[in-house]
Parts: sequence; structure tokens; C-alpha cells
Amino acid sequence: VQLVESGGGLVQPGGSLRLSCAASGFTFSSYVMNWYRQAAGKKRELVAGISSYGDATYYADSVKGRFTISRDNDKNTVYLQMNSLKPEDTAVYYCKVRLGWSDYWGQGTQVTVSS
Repeated sequence: VQLVESGGGLVQPGGSLRLSCAASGFTFSSYVMNWYRQAAGKKRELVAGISSYGDATYYADSVKGRFTISRDNDKNTVYLQMNSLKPEDTAVYYCKVRLGWSDYWGQGTQVTVSS
């Protein structure tokens, strides 16, 4: 199983970024995918999740209305569109999949929101 995030960077408050997570090594279309984030000195938190076919999504209250999770099962990729970014969105963002009793994580991509 391999998860590779990309798309992070430095953005000004109010800006946008689109994160991608390319998956391999498992049947991507069969599993829920999640995005988490971890800010410096804080616990990792769930940001958004999407069902295997993309018909159901979940968002943390802190990102509702600003972030959109989506997936392309043909490309084995899950996305996180982040709009109206705030300094408090600064964190390392990770994608995660649970296969059976095991969780698999990507290496993370840094998002920094600062003027």
C-alpha cells in the first residue's frame, strides 16, 4: 500500500490549494478515504472523508463550506480542494486508508497559510 500526497505549499490567507493523494497497492474504489491534518504541537485531526463511490462525505466543522473532498476512482486519487484558507489551517496534511484492522498513511504535505 502506498499513499503519496502532493499539492501543499505556502499560500496567503484567503487563498486556495488543491491537495492530491495518489494511491496504489489496494483496490482504491472499495475503500473510504480520509484527509487528516496535524499542526505543530497539536494532535492529528480528521478533516474530511469520502465514501468508496464518492456519494457520501464528511467534514470537520472547522472546514465546512471551505474544503471539498472528492475522488477519481479511475485515477486512484483523492483530492482536497481548500478555499478561503486561514492561518489556522496551517498543518501537515495526510491521507489515510483503513484496510481491515490496519491504517495506512501517506508521508504528508505541508500547507502554510501566511501573509
